[in-house]
Amino acid sequence: MATVRHRRLARELRRLREGAGLRPAAVARDLGWDRSKISRIETARTKPREADVAALLAMYGCTGPHRDELLALARDARRRDWWAAFGEVFDGTFVALEDQAAEICSWQPQTVPGLLQTEEYARAVITAARGCGPEEAHRHVQARMARRPLLGRPSGAPHLDVVLDEAVVRRVIGGPDVMREQLSELWAAAHRPNVTVRILPFSAGAHAGVDGRFVLLGFAHEDDPDVAYIESAAGDLYPESAEEVTRLRLAWERLRGAALSPKDSAAFLAELSRE
Repeated sequence: MATVRHRRLARELRRLREGAGLRPAAVARDLGWDRSKISRIETARTKPREADVAALLAMYGCTGPHRDELLALARDARRRDWWAAFGEVFDGTFVALEDQAAEICSWQPQTVPGLLQTEEYARAVITAARGCGPEEAHRHVQARMARRPLLGRPSGAPHLDVVLDEAVVRRVIGGPDVMREQLSELWAAAHRPNVTVRILPFSAGAHAGVDGRFVLLGFAHEDDPDVAYIESAAGDLYPESAEEVTRLRLAWERLRGAALSPKDSAAFLAELSRE
């Protein structure tokens, strides 16, 4: 899946072409390109070079600040971000979307979400889930810890809204000391202005998240639709239909409604940590 900036650029280039009354074949012919190149650019299947974007904008009559903004998007779409250093750990798609999100809604029935994991908790989770040795686990832990500064960015930090199944905070992962540290970290995170933590108690019974974990990413730009992300052992999924994203959004709202309030959840975490 293309990043938010890349998709925005693709949409705008198509809108400008259509506004200029030009067909893809005509644009490709005048620029000496293969027609499929226009299609790949406008569907975000390829990242255009800045020079190519400049040529398209000139043909479409786009000038001034709007032109500058789109050229900046083209540069951003091709830049090498921090996650490229961890290419063997993840492909960068989710962290790129996460990095650009204004809101992250995360339903987690098994483990604490990666953005709130302590280093030792993350190590225990990764080692158990992947069955890997110390060196591979260490590399994955490094990658996970590299995501954490996102929540503390001085400007543009997203709001993280988390619902955790009670099983997540009761299951002792990594031993009592590791779990106690993780619960303390969760409690502290719950008091940050851009983090909300809710606990879904066992007493809630059957609930809207019984099918498994998912994440919804919302973006500040009104033209950028929500992105749904479902992580599983079989691979990562990004449901793209509006109907599926809406279904997950409604499930999220029901989960929040069934969970303890943020205040009661913080008290629950404090009590559990003392136990």
